[in-house]
Amino acid sequence: MKKNIALIPGDGIGPEIMAEAKKVLDAVARRFSHEFSYTQIIAGGCAIDQFQNPLPKKSLDDCLSSDAVLLASVGGPKWDSVDASIRPEKALLGLRSGLGTYANLRPAKIFPQLASSCPLKNEIVKDSIDILIVRELTGGIYFGKRGRSPDGKEAFDTEIYSDWEIERILKVGFESSLKRRKKLCLVDKANILESSRLWREIAKKMSPDYPDVELSFMYVDNAAMQLVRNPSQFDVIVTSNMFGDILSDEASQITGSIGMLPSASLGESGPALFEPIHGSAPDIAGKGCANPLAMILSCAMLLRYGFDMDEEADLIENSVEKILDEGYRTFDIAGLEADELRAKGKLVGTVQMGDLVVSQILDK
Repeated sequence: MKKNIALIPGDGIGPEIMAEAKKVLDAVARRFSHEFSYTQIIAGGCAIDQFQNPLPKKSLDDCLSSDAVLLASVGGPKWDSVDASIRPEKALLGLRSGLGTYANLRPAKIFPQLASSCPLKNEIVKDSIDILIVRELTGGIYFGKRGRSPDGKEAFDTEIYSDWEIERILKVGFESSLKRRKKLCLVDKANILESSRLWREIAKKMSPDYPDVELSFMYVDNAAMQLVRNPSQFDVIVTSNMFGDILSDEASQITGSIGMLPSASLGESGPALFEPIHGSAPDIAGKGCANPLAMILSCAMLLRYGFDMDEEADLIENSVEKILDEGYRTFDIAGLEADELRAKGKLVGTVQMGDLVVSQILDK
């Protein structure tokens, strides 16, 4: 299969971890006889430096011409003083808008090998935590009408959702559940919000089309508590823009390993966007010690959700697991064992970690 992938290295550690991601994709292509070509895209702070624009039109056009978009990271303190209209983060917002993405998929998984990094008690995480949060991206309170009263003493923000917006994100939730443990929890505030009641009505109407999926409902305040009380009860959570923003950040923290978490932003027709959830980490840029595994796992999501290559995605994920089983760590996930791992040659840098994953993929 031939596919073109737009690569956006961006800023900070972005170029370093993107190089490892490309090596992994090339290894997958070799193993499965695919042909992946790449288009290098400039966006973020580096685009501001060169074009005074975080997302030049050509960059977006090239992304739209690709089959999928892989983003490393954008931004950093260097651009804190630029005008708000051209901050590096505008590149991400422009990509999501330009690509027409409306569903953000955020896995929150504790790798058994890294369970000691979880801030929760051992008895709480005795069962593995593997959650997928499906967040609606283009509607809700972030995009509803807002304003101030004439005297400036009152302000309002409006939560608005139409039936078609809800249906399409729920479809992503149901279909994602079918690829996992077939449990879907709709998180809302239906005891208070009329918009949440509409979410529930539509979910109940759609449920018979997915008889293998167990549908449940939970108020958002309870869900926030349950994520730290009993997170293993969740498989797929689907929710609104605001609630998804908050819960996905909470879920990422309970894993204790932000350097291991990928994400995907999906649309209806254009190419999807895949990226790690961590930032550009400019303080370690160029030192060769950045953890590339979230970037590599974003490649797995790209293959699974962008190209329907489940076997290839499984291979990447299993390869990462095997490397962790063998005791290899980058410094951010080494914890208190860093000195011991260094003595054993198991504390590795960015390039070596990428090479280890490639070796597993090629079964060398």
